[in-house]
Amino acid sequence: MSAAPFGTRDPKSAAFWDERFERGFKPWERPGVPEALRRFVAAAPRPLTTLIPGCGSAHELAWLSEAGWDAIAIDFSAAAVASAMTVAGKWAERVVQADFFTYEPPRPLELIYERAFFCAMPREMLPRLVERWAQLLPPDGMLAGYFYFDDSPKGPPFGTSREALDALLTPYFECIADEAVVDSIPMFQDKERWMVWRRLPM
Repeated sequence: MSAAPFGTRDPKSAAFWDERFERGFKPWERPGVPEALRRFVAAAPRPLTTLIPGCGSAHELAWLSEAGWDAIAIDFSAAAVASAMTVAGKWAERVVQADFFTYEPPRPLELIYERAFFCAMPREMLPRLVERWAQLLPPDGMLAGYFYFDDSPKGPPFGTSREALDALLTPYFECIADEAVVDSIPMFQDKERWMVWRRLPM
């Protein structure tokens, strides 16, 4: 579907995402479960209490839930939540409409899964986003997912540099895995890395 014309241009607004989900324009979404996440889950010693913020259609939620993981997916867009509930099927009650910056998980988190949420944020919002990640995760909690590197000034997706990402995260986290992605969708091809960051002691 054509990206134009859209009536909303501010990605900080839920209406921006509502319009795109309602029209089926989701070039940033990857149906199914990506390979690096499958390996991460297989290697985990036990299921982890997981939050998927900015979940979009939440393609990974049902798979994580079927694997025994206590996962919740949130999005502030009502249209995204409706899409995610359809995709989640019997796990639809684990999809919640909420603003990540004010959402309080019902249980302490062990993992935040990052998938096209960080790059949906205008760059001026990133310090606040990282601070919220750090608030929600205990020491040794993990932030794992896909990080998009690009220097284009336009977005979303808004890219970053490795240096800028390190500057944002290293006050709170240490990087324990950084790998090439073998199954990127076209939008992110050759521009994303699978990374795992461990929350440092407070």
